[in-house]
Amino acid sequence: MRLIYVLSLVVLEVVAETIAQNETQFSYNGFQGSINKLHLGGLAKILPNGVLEMSDYWPSDAYYPDDIVFEPNRLSFSTTFVFAMPPPLIPYQSSNGIIFIITSSFDFQQIPSHNCLSSSNVFAVVLGATRKADKEDIDGNHVEIYESCDKPADTAIATYYSEGVNRTLLLNSGKSMQIWIDYDEVDMMVNVTLAPFRTPKPKRCLLSKHLNLSTILVDHYKLYVGFSSGNGIAANTHYIQGWSWNQSGKAHDLDPFKLPKIPLIKHQKIWLNLLISVALLVVLLLLLIVMIMIMIIAAVWLVRRKKYKELVEPWEKVYTPNRFSYKDLSLATKDFHESKILGVGGFGKVYKGILPSTGDQIAVKRISHNSKQGMKEFVAEISSMRRLRHRNLAPLLGYCRRKGELLLVYEYMQNGSLEKFLYGKDDKSSLSWSSRFKIIKGVASALLYLHEGCKQVILHRDVKASNVLLDVDMNARLSDFGLAKFYDHNNDPQTTHVVGTIGYIAPEVCRTRKANTSTDVYAFGMFLLEVACGRRPTGKQDADTDDDAKALFLSDWVYECWKRGDILKASDPRMEGIYQENEMELILKLGLVCLHPKAEARPSMRQVDQFLDGSALLPEMSYESDPKVRDFFVEMQPLTSSSLAVLSSTNSVLRYGR
Repeated sequence: MRLIYVLSLVVLEVVAETIAQNETQFSYNGFQGSINKLHLGGLAKILPNGVLEMSDYWPSDAYYPDDIVFEPNRLSFSTTFVFAMPPPLIPYQSSNGIIFIITSSFDFQQIPSHNCLSSSNVFAVVLGATRKADKEDIDGNHVEIYESCDKPADTAIATYYSEGVNRTLLLNSGKSMQIWIDYDEVDMMVNVTLAPFRTPKPKRCLLSKHLNLSTILVDHYKLYVGFSSGNGIAANTHYIQGWSWNQSGKAHDLDPFKLPKIPLIKHQKIWLNLLISVALLVVLLLLLIVMIMIMIIAAVWLVRRKKYKELVEPWEKVYTPNRFSYKDLSLATKDFHESKILGVGGFGKVYKGILPSTGDQIAVKRISHNSKQGMKEFVAEISSMRRLRHRNLAPLLGYCRRKGELLLVYEYMQNGSLEKFLYGKDDKSSLSWSSRFKIIKGVASALLYLHEGCKQVILHRDVKASNVLLDVDMNARLSDFGLAKFYDHNNDPQTTHVVGTIGYIAPEVCRTRKANTSTDVYAFGMFLLEVACGRRPTGKQDADTDDDAKALFLSDWVYECWKRGDILKASDPRMEGIYQENEMELILKLGLVCLHPKAEARPSMRQVDQFLDGSALLPEMSYESDPKVRDFFVEMQPLTSSSLAVLSSTNSVLRYGR
């Protein structure tokens, strides 16, 4: 019997301890269906879906129905709850927010929000929503810790730690948030942590304060735990969706799927009804817009189909791999916008573009409708460029053709044309002599390739600075083969129209109407003077000369400088003497030799190339000592000076540049 009695006592002790343990923890995922879960006071109430609602207009209290026992050696606690504080109906309206309380007084009016006595034993965490003028709040959007009613023990603006930074939270945003309050009796440390709902508990606390709560918890070991809100000037509402408490470890996590949702407040309902009405109106408008858009799209499709329609003839089949669609070229150049124009000339306009499919930069030459060159020259350029492979020729990527419109697509050269560097005001003195000499040799190499390195002889017929492009490394690329002419080696070229640019056309072309390699050499000679002197073929050449007739043509002026024994005076003054004198003298003299009025007296491009690379020496020529030189210039001057008059009376295709 005694053994049974002892066992009964042990069992009763275990049961009592289990009951006591159960009384030290609880978890409410909403408060629906259990009126005994909370003791409500004032205007506090539990909504049908289980949300605890408290008013800010009149004191509202909600606390655990039984007192909580704190023993001297068990002072630690952990609690968490999910809350929401909608925006006030009146902006900047005073609000007491939500207050979590542990107090010895059964009357929850003895709390920081109700002017409690300084002698009251209370621990509270205040979630303030609006700054109060009669208190020294650091900010209306703050969290405070109280250990008495005098003033907060610690205060912080509402933030939470995430991804290495503190992020601000707006307490009265109406969004659900979660707070964790933990007290460690060993370290006597209160930690308060805040975060948006469904966000894991941050690693850093918002507030961490050293407090000795034994003065409250030991003197009054039976305490009351709960929430309070009230004494505002208007009826603001606050909500608590769930609450968990534990004195024997961490508070249990709340189940986000079981927590009830907060209701819509009055002005939110008004806005919702208005939003629904607007949404219906928008749907009707959208249906109307969709019908209109379908009609517009159909019309645009027809217009765009006509706009991008191309012309393809049977003879073009061989060039199909090199053909671009007009749509791609239009998109690349922003529909051939004026801001994309690189240059304007006899053939039309040249545009800069970026291919949408590859991102490559291109230059598109759009041949105008009234171009005198027409389809023949267009086809010549395509057929020639597809076969040409040389480092000093600008590569043709492809072409496009529409009714009445021709387009050529080139690789874009970043530094533009040589003409820009020779005559552009923005690039004054930016082209050194070494760069000019390198460009001259590159163009000579390209012409030698055209004359002797191809299956047929190719005459460029428009060699000039504006048709020499410069790549990113300032290498010369001879371009624009719109006037190119082909004929077989050892055959004479056929009679043709006089084409080219005034100042670069050999004088015999006006009489014979035939172009050959020597006519390209003549143009190259003028190109040499153009690069070395930095001057155009025609126009006043020397500001110090009053005789306009003698200074009208570049070749005449260089000849006069050579005649006086001061040929270097003709060099570009922008270089200020920074050049190799022997190279400059070579270029100027070679230019005059290439401009010989008799075609048979001009050197070939192979000889020119040898003079430039030093494998052959230009014969020494002196105006005073060599009768042939004097005869050369006597014969040359009148022919050169009268070339404009002759050309102007000829039925020719002449240009001043492209």
